[in-house]
Amino acid sequence: MKAIYILFLFTFFTVCVQAQVNPAAKGKISGKVTDAATKQPVDYATVSVYKQGSTSPFNGISTDPKGRFTVDNIPDGEYKVTADFLGYQRSIIEHVIVKNGASTVIGEILLAPVPHQLKGVTIVAKTPTVENRIDKMVYNPQNDLSAQGGVAIDILKKVPQITVDIDGNVELQGNSNIRFLINGKPSSIFGASLADALQSIPASQIKSIEVITSPGAKYDAAGTGGIVNIILKDSRVEGVNGSVNLSAGTRRENGSFNLNVRKGNFGVNAFFSGNAQLNSNSPNTRNRTSTDSAHNTTTLFQQGSSNFTRNGYESGLNLTWNISKHDDLTGSIGFNHFGNHGNGITNQDQRQVNALGEEISDFKSIRNSSSKFNGTSTDVSLNYKKTFEKEGQELNVLYTESFGRNTFSSFQQQDYLNADIPSSGISNNNPGKDRETNISVDYTHPVSKSFTIETGAKLDFNNINNNIITDTLQDGVFVPNANQTYGFSYHRKIYAYYLSATTSVFNNFLDIKAGLRDEYTTTKADFEGTNIPNYNILAPSLVLSHKLGNSQSIKISYTRRVQRPDYGDLNPFLNISDPHNINTGNPNLKPELGNNFELGYNKSFDKGANINIAAFYRHNTNDIQQFTTFYDSLVVNGVTYSQVSLSQRYNLGSQTREGINLYGSVPITDKLSVRSNMFFSARTSNNPGSKSVTGFSYRINMNVQYNFGHDLSAEFFGNYRSSQKDIQGTDPKFVFYNIAMRKMILNKKFSFGLTASNPFANFVGQRSTTFGSNFNQVNIRQVPIRSFGISLSYKFGKLDFKKDDRDNRDNKDDDTNNSPDTPPLEKPKDNAGSNGGGKSK
Repeated sequence: MKAIYILFLFTFFTVCVQAQVNPAAKGKISGKVTDAATKQPVDYATVSVYKQGSTSPFNGISTDPKGRFTVDNIPDGEYKVTADFLGYQRSIIEHVIVKNGASTVIGEILLAPVPHQLKGVTIVAKTPTVENRIDKMVYNPQNDLSAQGGVAIDILKKVPQITVDIDGNVELQGNSNIRFLINGKPSSIFGASLADALQSIPASQIKSIEVITSPGAKYDAAGTGGIVNIILKDSRVEGVNGSVNLSAGTRRENGSFNLNVRKGNFGVNAFFSGNAQLNSNSPNTRNRTSTDSAHNTTTLFQQGSSNFTRNGYESGLNLTWNISKHDDLTGSIGFNHFGNHGNGITNQDQRQVNALGEEISDFKSIRNSSSKFNGTSTDVSLNYKKTFEKEGQELNVLYTESFGRNTFSSFQQQDYLNADIPSSGISNNNPGKDRETNISVDYTHPVSKSFTIETGAKLDFNNINNNIITDTLQDGVFVPNANQTYGFSYHRKIYAYYLSATTSVFNNFLDIKAGLRDEYTTTKADFEGTNIPNYNILAPSLVLSHKLGNSQSIKISYTRRVQRPDYGDLNPFLNISDPHNINTGNPNLKPELGNNFELGYNKSFDKGANINIAAFYRHNTNDIQQFTTFYDSLVVNGVTYSQVSLSQRYNLGSQTREGINLYGSVPITDKLSVRSNMFFSARTSNNPGSKSVTGFSYRINMNVQYNFGHDLSAEFFGNYRSSQKDIQGTDPKFVFYNIAMRKMILNKKFSFGLTASNPFANFVGQRSTTFGSNFNQVNIRQVPIRSFGISLSYKFGKLDFKKDDRDNRDNKDDDTNNSPDTPPLEKPKDNAGSNGGGKSK
């Protein structure tokens, strides 16, 4: 059945794009753009290619730091080429001929400065929604209507190869062990609560999301699933500009303000954003049946509802100083906060019968509970970059420091209704601190035009400290419980070094990127019974890529990754907000190791269609998974709890996952475009002493966008995620869809939009099961997801460009949002007024 699914989908994609295939050879148009007055190259000028006589370009590119450009994938024909840049008059070259798939060299295009200073300029440039590169896939949400007014999670739902469940848990190619970065750098806020952090970053702050399934040796080896790097907006243009974004809705409100100031070689970027998820009520039931050693059967039925709110804000300040032609210094500081609060009432009925079905007991009770979480993070970074006269040669030194503080507290009290049993209850408070320090040095040396060596070293120190303070209910009063009050500290140091090389062989027939990273880890934890030995990990990586003409490519890759347990996995704090369902961490967890193989194919078509196929195989050992054990009675530091399901993380054997991801984008007409992403995979878990468990899952989504003209557009997005069998039950399926519209006015400086999510159903039902040798449990939640909202955005600013400073900016082409741990990004052409942002969580 799985093979039939994959064959059908592959055929479907092929049929959808077949009409756009042109087997004829494609040519190239290349040249150089130069300032007519100073004879200096014009970097990031916009070069557009028109079919002769047409008024709309069909292809284009930005010039590199040397003013050069090459536009490929050009069919034979006659064309018009234009070159534009702010502060210059447009240059037009007519009747450019491309024949027999050859390369046509225009030569030098001179741009003449405009005679007067510009008073104000708005830049409008369209970036492809999905870009495929040799080592990553990049999702650009600039034209994502349905995510307007939303948060990072709303954008991640649309990113190829990523799946998101209804609670905001993220998987990359079916693996939840992902290394999340902000602007190429780690943040302690992710270790506190990933789901909360991702629901506190406004979508308006995000420029792009990079998905790296096979990271090279230059990247940290952490994350068996790969790396997701969230790039926030900033501005590189002269002058003062910024934006204001506001949204309000029935479930969420947020707003952000961005300000960018740049004069000569110095720039400042500041931003502030805040958001709140309004109170929502979720009905839920849990039905558990268990059997004890005397063959008595106990049924615990819990029914209730819970209220939940979430809030957060982010702020940041970034400073850039281009000291000289070859020396850049970038510094940033950010402060971020998020929190959530929940409370609920649950009616409970615990009934026990013997083997003959005779009732032994029937206790009815009511439980009041609440929980609260608050987390803050202060992130500081300083980056020095030095380039050399030799193109591509550079040195990067990066220092980052992240300070996190978080507090989790919970309370619950059970009152029995039909038995002479005293009320019981517990109150917990768990404050913690997290500090992570990174120092890295990276050097890139191009030996020749086709051979480059990269090397570097990194220190990563992480310190976690927290305290667990517990009070228990005795005779109607909460008193300190010394047996459940303790501290926990965890100190980890990682020493890393890497060496990698990139080259082309056989006359550029094959591109090769190979590397080896060595990471030595030392760990100390002061919790009783904890002993984690030091270990060394070698992480090789290899990418082989071949271009099949100018419009398609194929690649194969291998990488070895490690998943070190994080704060939540390790913390031994016992969450007893529900005494029948207790959760805790495991300080003795070992790192999980993963070997990842991937085969990818990408093809672009003349009329703008694109298809990407990625098949993968992953094998993990010391697999970290949550496992639930049922106890008739459980003694926790001197207190006995009855009928308890204890959930804890363990290293459980190994896991294998194989699958395929299909992505396609087709412009049906000039106004209508369709994108779809389909993901299919099978996961097999092998646990010692148990049967292997295989579960098949899939995810299908579709995005349809229509442009009505007059700056009015609409979008529909639908997503279906199937249920999946795991080692102890099944995860729930998830259906989500939304509709959005956007209107832009005032020369596109102001826009307003309307969104509706799941408008025809107030709740989405979530049914999951959990079972073990002596129990079986069914959970049903009704999650409120229907929402309606409105969003407003205003862009402002005056841009000043001085051509006589261009030679001092010749080498500032790399996006300094990226740390030395990430390869340089291709420079996008942001809207002048929409840039903003900086470091967030």
